[in-house]
Amino acid sequence: MDVLSEALASMRTGSPASIRTDGRAPWGLRLPSVAGAGFHVVLHGTCWFIPLEDAAPRLKPIALGPGDVIFLRDGRGHILADDPSSAASAAGPEQFRSRPPIGSVSIGGDGPQTSLLCGNYHLDQGRPHPLVRQLPEVIHLPARCGRYPELTAAVQLLGSELENPRIGSDGIVPALIDSLLLYILRAWLEEQPIAAAEGWAAALGDPAVAPALAAIHEDPSAQWTVESLATRAGLSRAAFARRFAALVGEPPLSYLTRWRMTTAARLLREADVPLSTVATRAGYGSEFTFGKAFKREYGLAPGHYRRQAQDQAA
Repeated sequence: MDVLSEALASMRTGSPASIRTDGRAPWGLRLPSVAGAGFHVVLHGTCWFIPLEDAAPRLKPIALGPGDVIFLRDGRGHILADDPSSAASAAGPEQFRSRPPIGSVSIGGDGPQTSLLCGNYHLDQGRPHPLVRQLPEVIHLPARCGRYPELTAAVQLLGSELENPRIGSDGIVPALIDSLLLYILRAWLEEQPIAAAEGWAAALGDPAVAPALAAIHEDPSAQWTVESLATRAGLSRAAFARRFAALVGEPPLSYLTRWRMTTAARLLREADVPLSTVATRAGYGSEFTFGKAFKREYGLAPGHYRRQAQDQAA
């Protein structure tokens, strides 16, 4: 079971939104906060990522080069510019144009050009998975030779499709953008030094905790106990419980309940199945018991939650 993929899928609430941005120096673009997680890929040229004043001094400006990727965990507002001294403004409607497979915006003067793919992933930030919550606010993955081969390949494919759209580009580009989120997070997680890794960066590679997490994600309806999960991990009950809580941030059965409720919420949003089926798949023997647990977690009865989700999607 791929815990990273499952965790992200549980938060996804729609397809990613993206647009190509072409800036000629001098240029600066102020981008507002978005619901979800933001990203930028430098396709050509150079620019600066500049956090807004409310994030300083916690976040610093970052110089970006060709192939660099920036990931913003919370979709925080920020500025992109050719130089930190350039004035920044929001792009007006007259600067946008529709060009398959995605739209684009052109800004700036007549100097050197920078091209970026900018966008955001629609993630439910009201109830973020702890894996995502533990990520840094900003992840910068520089395009260093051989460091992130799969991510680099995806960026190069995106650049090629956007520069020269051909038959199939309308399907290829959205799929690549969708996959980019996993490539970004996998690259960041895998580059964390083993000795220094903590939290989920360590949990996903831990020989004891990772199998237990996979078991919970693979079959949340199973009647897991700390003892049965410890057996999967090859540790004593006490040692496993301490190790799991230290890395994941909560005890094993608390995480099991969280994942059961996350699974149930996803089924309610996406699947047209009876509430009794949702209860069974979430590991509850009765619809009544499940309803009480779900309302305690989400503040809404399962049926009300489903209707609300359907109204929002309509």
